[in-house]
Amino acid sequence: MSDLQRPALCCCRKAPVEGGPSPCPERCQRVDVASASNFHSFRLRHFHLDLRLDFAAKEMSGRQVLELVPLQAGVQTLVLDAHPSLLVHSIDCTVPGAAGSPDRCLSLTYRLDPFTDYGSSLIISLPAAVVRPRRTLQITVRYTTTDGPAIWWLDAGLTSGQTSPLVFTQGHSVCNRSFFPCFDTPAVKSTYSATVHVPEGVTVLMSSSHSAYSEQDRAFQFSMEFPVPAYLVALVAGDLQPADIGPRSRVWAEPCILTSAVSKLGGSVERWLAVAEGLFGPYVWGRYDIVFLPPSFPVVAMENPCLTFIISSILESHEFLLIDVIHEIAHGWFGNAVTNATWEEMWLSEGLATYAQRRITTEAYGMHRCLRVLNNDKHISLSIFLGVNPSSLMNLFTYEKGFCFVSYLSHLCGDIQSFDSFLRSYIQQFQFCSVVAEDLLNLFLGFFPQLKEREGLDFDRWLNECGPPLYEPDLSAGAILTEPVQCLCELWGEEVPEPQAIASFDLSSWSTFQTVLFLDRLLDRSPLPQEVMTHLSCCYSALLDGMNAEVQIRWLQIVVRNRFYPDLPRVRSFLHKHTSRMYTVPLYEDLCAGVMKCFAAEVFSQTQARMHPNLRRTLQQILFQSSTPPSETPLPLLPVTSPAPTPTPTDMPSTGCISLRNVNVSA
Repeated sequence: MSDLQRPALCCCRKAPVEGGPSPCPERCQRVDVASASNFHSFRLRHFHLDLRLDFAAKEMSGRQVLELVPLQAGVQTLVLDAHPSLLVHSIDCTVPGAAGSPDRCLSLTYRLDPFTDYGSSLIISLPAAVVRPRRTLQITVRYTTTDGPAIWWLDAGLTSGQTSPLVFTQGHSVCNRSFFPCFDTPAVKSTYSATVHVPEGVTVLMSSSHSAYSEQDRAFQFSMEFPVPAYLVALVAGDLQPADIGPRSRVWAEPCILTSAVSKLGGSVERWLAVAEGLFGPYVWGRYDIVFLPPSFPVVAMENPCLTFIISSILESHEFLLIDVIHEIAHGWFGNAVTNATWEEMWLSEGLATYAQRRITTEAYGMHRCLRVLNNDKHISLSIFLGVNPSSLMNLFTYEKGFCFVSYLSHLCGDIQSFDSFLRSYIQQFQFCSVVAEDLLNLFLGFFPQLKEREGLDFDRWLNECGPPLYEPDLSAGAILTEPVQCLCELWGEEVPEPQAIASFDLSSWSTFQTVLFLDRLLDRSPLPQEVMTHLSCCYSALLDGMNAEVQIRWLQIVVRNRFYPDLPRVRSFLHKHTSRMYTVPLYEDLCAGVMKCFAAEVFSQTQARMHPNLRRTLQQILFQSSTPPSETPLPLLPVTSPAPTPTPTDMPSTGCISLRNVNVSA
């Protein structure tokens, strides 16, 4: 019997009784602990947003119309996920009239109850006369957004061009409940449409399959013909210009960075799409457009269907840009077309997308171009319960251990082309559906029936036990790139190497990935002896200053974790230049974990005016070690502390044991 046949938990999260029957002999209702909604009681057919954007007030106001079908008799309430930042003005229901009679509009009573620190429950009372199983209800919610986590308003000074304001939304994982009331769970998918009214000169884009503009109404019309979960509904509005880069792809960006974006991507995207289609089947979304967003964008990239959001800072590194765009393309199949039903199994999206990304790069370039590997001291599992906000937990291991598990499945089936065929079947079977791990594994064993009686498949251990991956794919094809890195890492041990030995390695000729891997290895070994740090700085600091931000931040984290004070001016300069969440938060966390908190507070006081309020609050929480952000009064200038003794390993923050259903990654 395979481990799949004795799962630790059912999809409803009930534990089986030892020696007894399964808690759910038939397919049961899935539980999403991150959603307050009663999504099991309704089928969401479609919803429409009609919004007006007010850049001066930083508000979106309008209405949402939901088309719902009750699935059972006796349903007296509709519960939607919402957020305290949503101001609900009224809710009504359209009731179909009798034959020949007009429809009736009934005002509904509602209340907003607390749910978690990342959302509320919008509880709407439904009159008994309104609810009929299998008959469509039309619920209209009139509301205004305020300062919610999904909506990022940027003043002109925070944009790349610094000439016009911009707004974007970021729904992953559970933030869109502050954009519109919804069933904010990946288990629910529906089509949607939108009308967005904006001031003259503002361009609006959404993650939709069709769009149009009415000059008379100054309104953009959007429709998404394919069902998507709430978190994949996205909007951006501002001074955005387009440029075609392929027959079904277009780049959108502020005018000042459009040329650079086109030059970095022109011609490549269509090639990657074609390779992906050859591996996994047709790209069903029609268009694949990309919009480059200012450095305030809180993640590297987001796989919104038809319109990938990506941070403009990544244009500094062509290699990272390539990998990130291919990863988001892979989400067109894994994550968007077939979605994890709960955030507890995020690896079904990110692990499969990472595997698909590397298959695409292998086919396109002869090898996959990612050298990052898991450290054996990180104890994680693929599946455990969520106990916190899924959006707040970002971790590489969802990608990497998920990738290793998918690679293990590929290894079991015998050859990679057969596994490609299985993945095409998986997409075809579950397209536009949300799945759990059992869905994928049952299909896998049905596709490869010879494995059903095989002993020791270890599926349960992969999904539910902590520890390093039980199988790691063969990365020997990358040895030509990794061997020089490994040799240089071995030179920089506990003692300073000979100058002649160091001189034989020319980092200026290395790829970004090689340099990043080298610095990651040094970061893993920190704290280093101060004599080693001094010589590392002499050899590499000036060279690394001229490299891209992905390289620089790793070196500066090494500087901070080793309390290497001579290079603190480089940390200051970097934090003055970069106001992106991806480059500021890691450095502030490292600074505040040691004895450099006063230095961090001083730099923050000098740069906070150029930060987005959401980032400012995050950094204030780090500085004050509090879950409640302090007031936004500028911090006083504080002196830099004098050098402290070299830290010992016990001074460093503990990583602890974590699990992948307990961690969540964006994009």
